[in-house]
Parts: sequence; structure tokens; C-alpha cells
Amino acid sequence: MIRLQGLEKHYGKTAALSQVDLTIPQGEFLAILGPSGCGKTTLLRLLAGFMKPTAGAIRFGDTEVANSKYSSKPENRNIGMVFQSFALWPHMTVEDHIRFALRNHRFTRKRTVEEQAERITEVLQLVGMESFRKRYPAALSGGQQQRVALARAIAPEPDILLMDEPLSALDAELRISMRKEIKQIHKKLGATIIYVTHDQGEALAMADRVLVMQQGKIEQADAPETIYQRPETPFVATFVGKANLVEGTWHGDHFVPAGSQIRWRDNGVSEKLKQKQLYPVRPEEWQLLPAEADGLKGEVIISQFQGTERHYVIRVDSQDYQASQPIAASAWREGELVSLQAGAKETQYTTEKVLIELR
Repeated sequence: MIRLQGLEKHYGKTAALSQVDLTIPQGEFLAILGPSGCGKTTLLRLLAGFMKPTAGAIRFGDTEVANSKYSSKPENRNIGMVFQSFALWPHMTVEDHIRFALRNHRFTRKRTVEEQAERITEVLQLVGMESFRKRYPAALSGGQQQRVALARAIAPEPDILLMDEPLSALDAELRISMRKEIKQIHKKLGATIIYVTHDQGEALAMADRVLVMQQGKIEQADAPETIYQRPETPFVATFVGKANLVEGTWHGDHFVPAGSQIRWRDNGVSEKLKQKQLYPVRPEEWQLLPAEADGLKGEVIISQFQGTERHYVIRVDSQDYQASQPIAASAWREGELVSLQAGAKETQYTTEKVLIELR
């Protein structure tokens, strides 16, 4: 178990992290999600031991590995790390990379030459690289190099695997394939994985729990389904899933959008959003109805065909809302007037379907 208590990191007067408190159970796959500059990589570097916190403490199990006065070195922590740049050595073959990790990781058990060979084969088979064991990095594709970096990190069987945007350099199709690989490896190994990304699709698809950060602080830490369906803050609502934040007034368990007489029921909106008089609506939660129907009156500004669905931008007064509809639904042309109603009948099904597709 990892515990972060009051963790802070300052660079001069700039706070990269501020009062971060978090507990990570053993074996959890935690994705740290946020925009550039939110502090997620700083948090990972503190966990790795590459820097010392300005305040607070980090505990691995019963051992305090870092505080404002002391930080144990990376080699003294039972961790593995996968970098964004892969960090492979050009003069080493694939199997040499794995052998190096087995010989030099402080916490790996001592193995004979034969046992090392068995472990190398086992790990390369796990990542699908056994047939490439004699190749050098220059002879490998980007996805193959990433698999080697992953194999090198997991070979010593670390308790904690730290991953810093490891898929960002790969193309879209390969990223989706590698998501599945990493998720399957996590199931087989049972190690704690802390995975930094700015890609919400990766975080929702892979993690047991998603930690959303902004400006060095934790906005929300919950299961992917909760993050998506029940965002606690305006930032989480708009960053994860691109929710539309409709302004209006809350009256008990009902919401009245500004400038209208319609009422929307409370579908689990957080207190923080209610205090700001906001109602979040995901693009797929809108119902697009004829202009004469009850709802927010707007004009279709953009209509885009996207294969299985259509994406729309609907302008209501001076506010633009994003909407998406299944391809089987009625198509709306640009310039047409529509009524927007929140809380589609199949909202629960739709959000679950989105999460399944991401996985």
C-alpha cells in the first residue's frame, strides 16, 4: 500500500503539487489523468524517487521513503518504470535488456544463469516478443520497442510499476492494442500500477481507479464509471467526457435552465455543481426534438457524420452545446431549429456503452 500525506512540491513560488493526500491499495491500477502542467508527472517522479517533496511524506507499506528532509534513491525502492521515450540502449539486444534488469535490480531474487534464461523467455512470451529476442532496438517498430521497455520493467517482479505516458508516441491503432496488453499483464502480475496520461480514453479503459488532477491538486479520485457518470467538479465534467455545463437555477431536486420554464430532475449531480448552479449533460445524453417540442430552443450550427453516430453543435442563444446521436436517429441538417431536452431515456445504457467501447 502506498500513502501520500500532505504531499507538496514547489519550484520557487510555483506550487507543482499542493496538499495531495492519497492511499493506493496493493495491486490497484491507478491512472493519473490531467492536462499538461497539472502535476501528474511531478507526482510520478516523487514516487520514483527522482526528486524530494517540499512538504508531506510518502510511505510504501510501513516504510517512509520520502519527506521534506529525506528521499530514498530510486534503486532503493522496489519499483519498475516505463518511460514515454522507451529509453532502450541501441547496443543491447532485446534479451540483453531483460537480462540487465534481472542482474541489476536490487530487489529481484538472485537467479542462476539458467533461471535468468527461463525468466527472459517467460517475460518475452508475456509481451509477445520472444521471437525478436536477438534483435536490436533499431530493427524494431515503435510498438515492439514499447513492449521491450515494458518487459524490462516487469522482469524483476517489482511491487510497483510506474508508467509515464508510455503510449503517447504510438499511433492510434497501436495505442488501443497496447492498452489491452498492459491491462492483461496487470491481471497476470498483480503489481500496483500507477499510470500517468493526458488521454481520458486510456484512463477510463484501463484503470481500476482514475485520479483527475488540475493545477497540482486532486479534483476527484473514483472508479472510471463514477468519474464519467458522476463528476464532482466543473473541471472533471468538462475534461472527462466533454460534458455541457448548462447554467440555470437549482430548486431542490429540480433544475431550471436559464431563460426557460422547463424542469430537469436531479440525476445525481454533485453538490459542488449545484452550488455553482450548473447541470452537466454529456453529448450523448441530449434528446434532439422538433423545434415546437418542450426544451431549449437552438439552431444546428454543425452536423458531422461519424460512422456509428452524428455529432452536432447546437447554438442556444449565445451558448454552443455538443450533442451526439446514434446513426439510426433522425438526422438534423445545419440551419435547422431544434429543442434540446436533457436526460435521455437510455442515459444509463448509453454511458455504459461508451465506457465499454473505450475498453
